Amino acid sequence: MTDVMKAIILGIIEGLTEFLPVSSTGHLILAGHLLSFEGQTAITFKIVIQLGAVMAVLLLYWKRYLAIGANLIRMDFSPSKGLNVIHMMLAMLPALILYLLFKDTIKSQLFGPIPVLIGLVAGGLLMIIAARSRRTETAETMDRIHYKQAFGIGLFQCLALWPGFSRSGSTISGGRLLGTSQKAAADFTFLISVPVMFGASVLDLYDSRELLDSDDLFLMAIGFMTSFLVAMIAVVTFIKLIKRLRLEWFALYRFVLAGLFYLIVLQ
Repeated sequence: MTDVMKAIILGIIEGLTEFLPVSSTGHLILAGHLLSFEGQTAITFKIVIQLGAVMAVLLLYWKRYLAIGANLIRMDFSPSKGLNVIHMMLAMLPALILYLLFKDTIKSQLFGPIPVLIGLVAGGLLMIIAARSRRTETAETMDRIHYKQAFGIGLFQCLALWPGFSRSGSTISGGRLLGTSQKAAADFTFLISVPVMFGASVLDLYDSRELLDSDDLFLMAIGFMTSFLVAMIAVVTFIKLIKRLRLEWFALYRFVLAGLFYLIVLQ
């Protein structure tokens, strides 16, 4: 199979899984293992094409980003007026700081099949715990999320640095445990995904600049565009799905995926 076909396949997988709490990074690592598409360049490729799917969210929430930007210009950070840039910063900073401190360790030690399988199972257990939580909901919509909840969701997002946990799975579960509705947690997760993934992709491309050549950039462009186009088709349906379907169903899928991969690849 050619590298171009591998890039297209991985782009499709990314576009289909980015918005579900099943770990798009985990799927990409497992698929890359099956396709023999691994190594430093492959890790960078998998991070960059996530940006293609996330850009679909930018188009979906563009009005919300404009409103947050307008409030930032006016220096209007009143929580009573809904979500603002402080909510987003509180949710993004914990994972960003940990990534900057441990990115080399994360990429060298965690981007492999066994860590992904552990993340899939552990993330699934977290989702079951969150789904069965009896915590009183204090935020039905993301505009009702307060600063303490935003920071707590940011701490849960740190789990997503371990491939297999899933960014959306960790943050939605965290939101449920902290008293937000699943819909509010999902909306907030998708909203903060754009700056988080954009920053991660830019940093990773900069760190890997000496290892990449024109062929690598070409493959990344193909994967990026494939991911973006697939995500544009899937994003609305999947966002509705994640808001309505109970987290246990996604946890069950993660357990089945982990079991099948263990039997097929690691035995």
